[in-house]
Amino acid sequence: MPLPNDEKLIALSEEILKQFEAMFGSHPGFRPGHAKGILLTGTFTPSSAAASLTRAQHAVQASTPVTVRFSDSTGVPLIPDNDPNADPRGMAIRFNLAEHVHTDIVAHSVNGFPATTGQEFLEFLRGVTQSDQAKVQAFVGSHPKALAFVQAITPLPASFAKEKYFGLTAMKFTNKDGVSRYGRYTIVPEAGEEHLDAATAAAKGPDYLFNELNERLAKGPIKFKITVQVAEDGDVVNDATVHWPAERKVVELGTIALTSTVANHAHEQKQIIFDPIPRLDGIEPSDDPLLELRAAVYLISGRRRRTAPEQ
Repeated sequence: MPLPNDEKLIALSEEILKQFEAMFGSHPGFRPGHAKGILLTGTFTPSSAAASLTRAQHAVQASTPVTVRFSDSTGVPLIPDNDPNADPRGMAIRFNLAEHVHTDIVAHSVNGFPATTGQEFLEFLRGVTQSDQAKVQAFVGSHPKALAFVQAITPLPASFAKEKYFGLTAMKFTNKDGVSRYGRYTIVPEAGEEHLDAATAAAKGPDYLFNELNERLAKGPIKFKITVQVAEDGDVVNDATVHWPAERKVVELGTIALTSTVANHAHEQKQIIFDPIPRLDGIEPSDDPLLELRAAVYLISGRRRRTAPEQ
């Protein structure tokens, strides 16, 4: 994917990356956010309802290979899984449509985001990482979007496979008849959701989520349903901080079944750059300003990660 031809956007992306480094330190070869992660492979199978929503390739063919990355938050590669700062958890899905052809979903475990624009997000990062906790609390208290985001963070999960993930930016889905509707992804674990109380979480090991995931894989496929909440006329579709009413229609797009970890894991972690913009027929981005910004941040940091020395 190319960098956008927008100097202000690129400059803002660089400022955000500098802020991540100020927060978490420099870790060449790792992501500036969600540095600690694991890659799995599996298959996506569309539901019978998928084609009614979109004519996208993976929604109409029998199945599609997928690559999925689960991750802890922060840019610290060795953050303990039971560190409260490791939330929200990340889940990114790549649908491998053909050689060098793919589309992605990037999601996290909080149904919310602290900012509408990139500039607001940079202000949030600076506001919540001040050394004076009173100033942090004052910032959050005076910024409703930041407060709503912080309050939406759930307790630590029992497993990456027992957490729900949200694609916060709306996409435009178009079916074979040319009917278009906006929607947002929610990725739902087949095993159900489970979170830990503080005492149980504190007693866990620093890699408990990654160890549990490998143990779970050894017993059989890890499954998730991908659903899309569909907007109605008048719903705001260009602001990730605005929720739609819970009664909006939900379409099941299909099921992911994950069966193994990716071969040559450390190398592939460095190489893969997820793209929040779909870039395929049948699914288009909305006008949410975070999409182009996130794509630029991911691409700039991903190119740097690829050229970093092997660890």
